[in-house]
Amino acid sequence: MTDGGFGDVTEDELRDAFRATDYVADDDIVTTVLLALRLGRPLLVEGDPGAGKTELAKVLAEGFGTDLVRLQCYEGLAAENALYEWNYTKQLLAVQAEDGGVDDADASVFTEEYLLERPLLEALSSEGDRPPVLLIDEVDRADEEFEALLLEVLSDFQVSIPELGTVSADQPPVVVITSNRTRGLSDALKRRCLYLHVEPPSFEKERAIVERKVPELDGAVAAELCAVTQRLREEPFRKQPGVAETLDWARAVAQLRADDGDEPLSTTEIEHTIGCLLKEVEDVERVDETLLETLADAARETRVSE
Repeated sequence: MTDGGFGDVTEDELRDAFRATDYVADDDIVTTVLLALRLGRPLLVEGDPGAGKTELAKVLAEGFGTDLVRLQCYEGLAAENALYEWNYTKQLLAVQAEDGGVDDADASVFTEEYLLERPLLEALSSEGDRPPVLLIDEVDRADEEFEALLLEVLSDFQVSIPELGTVSADQPPVVVITSNRTRGLSDALKRRCLYLHVEPPSFEKERAIVERKVPELDGAVAAELCAVTQRLREEPFRKQPGVAETLDWARAVAQLRADDGDEPLSTTEIEHTIGCLLKEVEDVERVDETLLETLADAARETRVSE
């Protein structure tokens, strides 16, 4: 990348960034992310919780050696938490100070000195060698009104501050917006973005992820873990285990194993560590002896086929 930005990033550079951060990316992910980088368009990523949506933004920042600016969305998120607010305490002290803190009557406490940047403004005003990655995480948790705040940012990469004027990005940030689809997003927001849906991983992809992220775990055991997780996803749970849960489980099993690192998974081991995968009491209670034996069978079949 000759200009410090991402407009001329190559597919090989993007794949190298994924490999360097142990992110297993299918061709559809590589192509969509590459287009978002080259076109300078925000990327809207949807999929089940734990599918790796947030991780994608982290990987881009780490892989290309730039900053990650994260805005975590929630119900009631307001402009002062996302864009900017004034440091009222500092302003008041400046006005009350004996020396004025203000040199003359025309001076103002509404200057950059008293401005507190929040994630959106921080990303736009970044002065690094490369633009940051702006992660707007779980935008579906925020109110619909918040989406209107995003439109100016996503369309023109600028923010209007009445007291100061318009702040525009010298280098537009790479914007990754994630959604768990708890509510529908507006057409206006979608039009400004390229779209990527992250599917639940296949057995082969999930195994590759575990082997890269948890290299201390025996390969055969990693395959067994993935087989069990894939089988669990066939059950009508309230919350299906995602890749994040599989990785948590793999790390837990690796930590608990000492001299029997390559021994097959047992029903007891699965039962005692099931809390790494299932996070709802109703789901845990569904795991009876019959299902445990079914999960152990899935693990055994995987080892036999190796």
